Amino acid sequence: MPPAIHTSANTALLPGFLLQLRSRNRLLFYFGAINLMGALASLLLVAPDPQNQVLGINAWIKPAKFSLSIWLLCWTLAWYLVYWEDRKAVQRFGYATVVTMTIEMVIITWQAANGRLSHFNISTPLYGMLFSLMGVAITIFTLWVLYMNILFFRQQQFPIWMTDGYKEGIRWGMLLFVVFAFEGGLMASRLQHTVGAPDGGAGLPFLNWSLEAGDLRVAHFFGMHALQVLPITGYYLARERWQIHLFTLAYLLFVSLLLWQALEGYPLL
Repeated sequence: MPPAIHTSANTALLPGFLLQLRSRNRLLFYFGAINLMGALASLLLVAPDPQNQVLGINAWIKPAKFSLSIWLLCWTLAWYLVYWEDRKAVQRFGYATVVTMTIEMVIITWQAANGRLSHFNISTPLYGMLFSLMGVAITIFTLWVLYMNILFFRQQQFPIWMTDGYKEGIRWGMLLFVVFAFEGGLMASRLQHTVGAPDGGAGLPFLNWSLEAGDLRVAHFFGMHALQVLPITGYYLARERWQIHLFTLAYLLFVSLLLWQALEGYPLL
């Protein structure tokens, strides 16, 4: 069961949900909050720095998007990890998340501040080394998620109130997250995310997914967000094991179709 919530004067301003989230995993709660503030700071820099463009898009959009993603990732993990019996593994995973994601964001933000690409940038030995370092960091993190996923698949004891749908939603959500996180390797091998055109053409607002050609980021996005979609579905809708398994299969087919669409060079819209 989640740890008890202790209130005090310095927590009076936090809503109940945030109090519970913090009580589940303080490290990931605060690291997520830092990334949320980083996203807001990046967005505030868009207007006063309009000339800072990378591939026709304001350079501060990218750190904003990645900070938002890490914020949501950290708070999602903070909510789930309370169910793991191996508390030492949870603690180590929390530290690994902070270190690897910090490496990602420092490089992305530094390159954006200087009007340069961070991903796929091998124009100099230094930038190539930084891109490789990002790849190593995200690979370590993704493999660690897989390890935590294996622990959860093997675990036998859970809170009595947890439905099979919720447990299986977490299990399969994490696994699909890992599978489509590794799709990033396909983009890295191509040194671009667009299929059938160079990166930097017309794209959807903020997300910047290509409107002219295939974009591998679409399946990457929806696949990784299985980490939220499947457990929520299992908690609220698919409470039985067979129901969440059927939904997982349907979601996998949906994301696989998005990947096929991108590889064939077709835009999402």
